[in-house]
Amino acid sequence: MKTAIIIKREYLSRVKKRSFIITTLLLPILFIVFLFGTSYLAAKSTREKKVVVKDDSGYFTGKLKSSKTVLYTYSQEPIEGLKERLYNDSFTALIHIPAFSLDQKQKFQIYSNENLGTEVENNLNEQANDIVRGERIKIAGIDEQKYKDASSDMVSFDNIVGKEQKKGNTSLASMIGMASGFLLYLFMLLYGASVMTSVMEEKTNRIAEIIVSSVKPFQLMMGKIVGVAMVGLTQVAIWVAFIAILGMVAMPLLGNMQMDPEQAKAISEQAMAGGDAGFAGKIATLMATGTLEGVNLLSIFGWFIFFFLGGYFLYAALFAAVGSLVNEGQQDAQQFSTIITLPIIFSFVIMTTAIKDPNSGLAVFGSIFPLTSPIVMMARIPFDVPASQLIISVVCLIGGFIFTTFLAAKIYRTGILMYGKKITMKEVGKWLFRKG
Repeated sequence: MKTAIIIKREYLSRVKKRSFIITTLLLPILFIVFLFGTSYLAAKSTREKKVVVKDDSGYFTGKLKSSKTVLYTYSQEPIEGLKERLYNDSFTALIHIPAFSLDQKQKFQIYSNENLGTEVENNLNEQANDIVRGERIKIAGIDEQKYKDASSDMVSFDNIVGKEQKKGNTSLASMIGMASGFLLYLFMLLYGASVMTSVMEEKTNRIAEIIVSSVKPFQLMMGKIVGVAMVGLTQVAIWVAFIAILGMVAMPLLGNMQMDPEQAKAISEQAMAGGDAGFAGKIATLMATGTLEGVNLLSIFGWFIFFFLGGYFLYAALFAAVGSLVNEGQQDAQQFSTIITLPIIFSFVIMTTAIKDPNSGLAVFGSIFPLTSPIVMMARIPFDVPASQLIISVVCLIGGFIFTTFLAAKIYRTGILMYGKKITMKEVGKWLFRKG
């Protein structure tokens, strides 16, 4: 009963705050604006580059095609005069092509007043090599169209997984795994730190002394942990509802965007390989081409909630213990919280490996070890993890939560009432092995 009162207090005191309401409502909107805004800005922000070509042999003159962002013009002026004009900002870059021979490799010089990045160089490199390749094909007496047909990609792959012969989608699984793992990483740090801050405030303001006179320290700790968890679930529920409504509005539109297989393949390859569309563009392409069909998003979401709660409860207990150790503000908190955040950061690193090879030894270990399993296993789930590994991971995570809560409670009940003394790791170790 007392624990329920603490849970209610922790929950209501947070959800009634203006900051909670603003964050909960604005975050999904800001996320969508950021997601699609960055893609839009990336497409629009590239400035036009005027490039003058000085071709000594005239071999490439008129053959380099301008794009929306790279405009080629040709000049026969002396190179020194062109350099002078370049340095006076008459144009963006100057390309000097020395006398050219098809039999030798040659380097072109690109002069500019500032670092151009890779756009101009890549554009020139691709076009120049295509021109040279086409000319050499003609000299060899090979039909250019036949050469293009022979060198085009003729093989694509369908990933068939397991005896059930289910179709896999590596690109989609990678994106869902990365997004899920990152969200868990973010949530565990944010909500765990929220528990620590709450404990620190009550201890430094001496409120904890009054509360502990009425309830046991363990009840106070669990009340805080569960209360903040309910706040987190409330936010997630609101965000899911927002996404569901958005999906209901978007799906009819996306249904009208379904394409024939050849068109879908071309657009999908361009979006995945080019990178110009950004993450939002890739997701939109996957949805438009029907690539999301067959993905069990409900199952993934269910596992997300489980690992969110499991990871949160495990780390929140440790963060609460750290909060109880603080006597001198943030410096004390940083000393102990760094030890807790390291496994979270390390699990994020393992997650990137797990996405590249979801069945590697490191990925399997990371998805079972309780301190790293919430993030790593969530990144592996879209790749269809074996049921046995999922069960082991669940059991280990629950066991890890019970164990860390037991340790955290021993630290919390002593630390919450200790004032005026700098607490060391050695002293914390003694509390852990103290009986009773």
